[in-house]
Amino acid sequence: MSNPSGCRNLVLILGDQLTPSLSSLRRADWQEDVVLMVEVREETKYVPHHKKKIAFLLSAMRHFASELQAAGWTVDYVRLDDAGNTGSFQGELARAVQRHAPKRILVTEPGEWRVLDDMQSWQNGFAVPVEILEDTRFICSTAGFRSWAAGRRQLRMEYFYREMRLKTGLLMDGEKPIGGKWNFDADNRKPAKNDLFMPEPSRFKPDPITQEVLQLVGDRFADHPGQLEPFWFAVTSAQAEDAFDGFLTNALADFGTYQDAMLQGQKFLFHAVTSAYLNAGLLDPMVLCRKVEVAFLDGKVPLNAAEGFIRQILGWREYVRGLYWFKMPDYAASNALGADRTLPDFYWTGQTHMNCMAEAIGETLDEAYAHHIQRLMVTGNFALLAGIDPHEVHEWYLAVYADAYEWVEMPNTIGMSQFADGGLLASKPYVSSGNYINKMSDYCGHCQYDVRQKAGPGACPFNALYWNFLDRNERVLKGNPRLNQIYATWSRMDEDKRQSLLESAASFLERLDSGQMV
Repeated sequence: MSNPSGCRNLVLILGDQLTPSLSSLRRADWQEDVVLMVEVREETKYVPHHKKKIAFLLSAMRHFASELQAAGWTVDYVRLDDAGNTGSFQGELARAVQRHAPKRILVTEPGEWRVLDDMQSWQNGFAVPVEILEDTRFICSTAGFRSWAAGRRQLRMEYFYREMRLKTGLLMDGEKPIGGKWNFDADNRKPAKNDLFMPEPSRFKPDPITQEVLQLVGDRFADHPGQLEPFWFAVTSAQAEDAFDGFLTNALADFGTYQDAMLQGQKFLFHAVTSAYLNAGLLDPMVLCRKVEVAFLDGKVPLNAAEGFIRQILGWREYVRGLYWFKMPDYAASNALGADRTLPDFYWTGQTHMNCMAEAIGETLDEAYAHHIQRLMVTGNFALLAGIDPHEVHEWYLAVYADAYEWVEMPNTIGMSQFADGGLLASKPYVSSGNYINKMSDYCGHCQYDVRQKAGPGACPFNALYWNFLDRNERVLKGNPRLNQIYATWSRMDEDKRQSLLESAASFLERLDSGQMV
């Protein structure tokens, strides 16, 4: 693909930038410029990514490259197993600069700080101007978030979300929210029963491109976590849009009501299961929100479902991305509670007697997916209660979920799940005893531990760990107004009962640390 006369622009597109309207593509000219796409070993190995995550991204990249070529673009595509592949962005850019002699390198800013830090050194390395363009695929720019956050004593998603509603007009009646409330979360906490009709997410048969990728991943990444097949992900924008439209038709109406529910053997319930497509650039967040709004306005779904979904995209997704760029790079090292326990092996195997953990981790390893309550109130809750190192927890979430990129995953883990940022993102730690899991799922009825028993060998470990967490972190957390009532309950508790709970937690943690099956 050498070009003796040189090209005007070499346009590098990353694996989560699979969007035709990408800022770097809009700046380029298909007749004069060359698009570079590379599969690099460094990006597959910096954490042990789930096999399905790697397969999804490689297949989606190859399909996107084919679509660009069909639209007339010249695409220089370097595959993982191509001879001479250096395995890094810098190495592949250096080779591409030699091949194409570009006058300039264009790239849209990445979603991870480490990659941006690398990019900012490229110009010195290649003696070619490198222009890093803003990623305009988000509804709120990083500059817009900084402007919103500047001078605020507390950063709270709810207030950011309201401003985003006003900015976009989504579910608004003038300057007032439709339905008279900004947030219908209180209506979205019903447990589900297995006698409900459970829709399935759209599934797509692997085509020859995907089959080739599956063979590659099976050969190259056999030691990575998770099941590779069956593989049914969408790998093109058209398929991703079909998947989302299926959610609109079949599941959105009940999404709000049951979005926090968990059921044995039911992996998806009424969730969209399209976040991996959205975060890779195959879907547009504003288009999704508008479709959901239309479904509500047409009377096809209730307001609590429409608002609940839009809040996840317009509110939470935009908020955590803004917070990530506002606080990096120091945010990654946050550990306000000083947690230092090693991540247990069962996070990688699912082999534990705790049925809720086995279910959530098992589904994760099968599908590279688990919904937000499984992540927050099961696997995240346990890690926080047990005092696991938040950086290890962060790297686990980044590795095992197909939708995980650092900009979205790190704030959700470091801030929301592990409270390691000391309350910057969440107003209180999201911890619970086994009672919450029992209320929102049927997991406890299939568990060898007794959720009704508070302490002792047969008791649900979450029960004693909950009080142990509060006791050991009292110095840091007791001043939190949202925990006043809980600490008052702890202080009134009979001393023998308190001691029994602490001893039960200590015994469990001792077994955990020694590598015993728990």
